[in-house]
Amino acid sequence: MSKAPHLVVLTGAGISAESGIQTFRAADGLWADHPIEDVATPEGWARDPQRVLSFYDARRDQVRGARPNAAHRALANLEARGFEVSIVTQNIDDLHERAGSRRVLHLHGEIMMARSSVDERMRYPLGRRNIAMGDVCDGGSQLRPDVVWFGEAVPAYQDACEIVAEADLLLVVGTSLAVMPAAALINELPFDADCVLVDPDESLRVPAGVARLVMPAGEGVPALTRHWQREGRLFMPQLG
Repeated sequence: MSKAPHLVVLTGAGISAESGIQTFRAADGLWADHPIEDVATPEGWARDPQRVLSFYDARRDQVRGARPNAAHRALANLEARGFEVSIVTQNIDDLHERAGSRRVLHLHGEIMMARSSVDERMRYPLGRRNIAMGDVCDGGSQLRPDVVWFGEAVPAYQDACEIVAEADLLLVVGTSLAVMPAAALINELPFDADCVLVDPDESLRVPAGVARLVMPAGEGVPALTRHWQREGRLFMPQLG
């Protein structure tokens, strides 16, 4: 029996934006009213943990109200049809999981989880709850969002490198391949594997050797997955 084609998908804020989740870098994005140093750094947490908790409470409420879009659903359906699909996401929401994807690695953490402020291995699902001052881990330390802040290491990065190294094709959706360290993941791709970028921005500069599909995620990803399901293999079709 032949091995199922292995699609590795690198997703970023653009795919979640189509579900209505506000991005960080847009002109009206999250940083417009919330300086990075106040809500997304260890120093900001040390200065005013309540402000940080309130910021992520609002983001968590936004995620709870969002729904997976056509791109999320298409990836989950491809997996259900027998393809091996591994998702490496820079997003902290759970839309991939809610769409039905089973192999999702969150590079930057998960907003629906809390973790100890002193031991990142102590993690707790939040469900419908938020985090309050006084909520502590099993070791007695204050809980914080399970999110990688600026200035912190990305503990899942090596795992992501190993996943990309096993890809037959890398699909990049909603991220520009310009933000490190995630942008460097393309360097782990096997020499005979292709890379396809789906993005509606025609002016976006892409690395050499990367095929490009100028479409929103909700159109481009379903179009690709339909071709792959019909042919039973991963390739870059000509889409008109």
